[in-house]
Amino acid sequence: MEGYQENSLRSHVFQSIRDNILNGTYKEHEELREVALGKELGVSRTPVREALRQLELEGLVTIIPNKGAFVTGITEKDVQDIYEMRFMLEGLCARWATEHIKEEQIEELEEIIFLSEFHSRREGSSADQVADLDGRFHMVLYEASQSRILSHVLTDFHRYSLMARRSSMVSEERARKSIREHKQILRAIRDRDANLAEQLANEHVLHVMQNMRKQGTEELN
Repeated sequence: MEGYQENSLRSHVFQSIRDNILNGTYKEHEELREVALGKELGVSRTPVREALRQLELEGLVTIIPNKGAFVTGITEKDVQDIYEMRFMLEGLCARWATEHIKEEQIEELEEIIFLSEFHSRREGSSADQVADLDGRFHMVLYEASQSRILSHVLTDFHRYSLMARRSSMVSEERARKSIREHKQILRAIRDRDANLAEQLANEHVLHVMQNMRKQGTEELN
């Protein structure tokens, strides 16, 4: 039991720090101090140190001897790789979701789209609200696929994507198009058309990739 609790603690510390890097709480190049993190999480320095070493293996943290651990940014190549892999997997997820989705999950997706449309039109709504709803839409689809492995992989990829997108502006036009694409995916799932759901989900990721590449080109001009 003691060994289980120790492993559970290590996992909790690792996941907490990792989530805070991916959601932008800990910024690029920010130093991650063991003592401060230990106080924040209510643990000793040992599990924090182990978590930072593990995060270094994932490429999220850089440990510089005699200086400390620092949050690593995501390169353009990282972003390209993530979206290429998402392009291959999001369609599969939509196909499996079509086959396994529950009625309450369909209702949740409908509510997410309703709220997304509401906040996209409402003055004073922040882009973060729409982005959070976008993320929730995908998370429900991942859960609906009923594949623990696929859900885990795509959740990580999506978090990396969000971290990359926070550093660039997502236009209102792209946000509205994204909501329309979500509606089309949901309609195909509701109609139990797995082929169309897969196609639309892949096209959705492709459009996000194209939008980000367009932004990158505009920033260079």
